[in-house]
Amino acid sequence: MTQAHATTIVAVKRDSQVAIAGDGQVTVGDVIMKQRASKVRRMFHDQVVCGFAGAVGDALTLFDKFEQHLEKHQGNLLRAAVGLSKEWRTDKYLRRLEANLIVASADRLLLLSGDGEVIEPDESDGVAAIGSGGPYAHAAARALLDNTTLSAAEIAQQSLEIAARLCIYTNDNITVETLDRVPGAMPSLVSR
Repeated sequence: MTQAHATTIVAVKRDSQVAIAGDGQVTVGDVIMKQRASKVRRMFHDQVVCGFAGAVGDALTLFDKFEQHLEKHQGNLLRAAVGLSKEWRTDKYLRRLEANLIVASADRLLLLSGDGEVIEPDESDGVAAIGSGGPYAHAAARALLDNTTLSAAEIAQQSLEIAARLCIYTNDNITVETLDRVPGAMPSLVSR
């Protein structure tokens, strides 16, 4: 059986908010198997949000491994990402996993891949996107950041709606999770 894959995940950072949004479509070959999958998940006491693109089983394995690294590093997003990246790159089984992750805390946004990459978007950009509709969602989010005063969550939602109109592997059943950073306080989670 062909592996289930293809999706779009976009993350947007604006002011004191980070939002990660994902569509709900799961595709096997050229057949839509599910329309309302949730590819965005909260982790580590609701202080981290993670989204995946790629093969579903592979991504779930990576979610579990990343959560283990978050626990090991007491919620330090960057250390957990580097730890997962090292393990992903060197472990014989994990190396074959076909998925990418976007992870975020209230103050940091990272893209993780099986090539050992841990990429933090430029502060001036504040956007990361993965999956088949990633380039469309990234371009839309970038334009909305530059030309509107919409919140990070609104930009993530609208950029995925635009990607869904262009990418056949992306639909408009969208999940958006946000983290808000309050100056001088611990990060809190707001869900839409």
